[in-house]
Amino acid sequence: MERPQPRAGDLSWRLSSHPITLLFFLGFRISSLLFYILGSIFTNNFILVFIVTILLLAADFYYLKNIAGRRLVGLRWWNEINTASGDSHWVFESQDRSGSVEAGAPSQNATDKRFFWLALYAQPAWWVLLAIVSVVRLLNPIWLSLIVIALILTITNTLAFSRCDKFSQASSLASSAMYSGGMARNLAGGLFSRLFRG
Repeated sequence: MERPQPRAGDLSWRLSSHPITLLFFLGFRISSLLFYILGSIFTNNFILVFIVTILLLAADFYYLKNIAGRRLVGLRWWNEINTASGDSHWVFESQDRSGSVEAGAPSQNATDKRFFWLALYAQPAWWVLLAIVSVVRLLNPIWLSLIVIALILTITNTLAFSRCDKFSQASSLASSAMYSGGMARNLAGGLFSRLFRG
């Protein structure tokens, strides 16, 4: 019996446009959760679990924000501070990944997109579940502090990429409306010039 061939958008890392980026992305996302879970079960050494989990979370935050988001879905975000006023300003950047000939950019890989958004939303959900388990089991409250830090880092990335995606969809809609409006303006201008010329 033949195995069916994976289709575009299936959750198979072999279909990814950037398999190494995807594997590192998933590795960082999973490793912090696994180390926390296994560390809290098999050892009472909170300091070791805390330090290694924080380092894994920091690596995940950096890799997701600066590398995986840009390569897998074409999105980046950062926060700028106005030194004169001290105001914080979020900047969202999106690459045109529609695959249109005018843009010259490659089309977005459906597999990369599915893995990215699934992992982005799943990790904060797992940390919330671990927080509930920690409260119910009445673990030492200091373990909950690690979960709070993990939630802050993962939810920050999740919200920022969600807003970045929302703004990229709005800007692509606006640019397509602008482009089609420009075409309509050229057609109307050509029609009026013909009417008034002859």
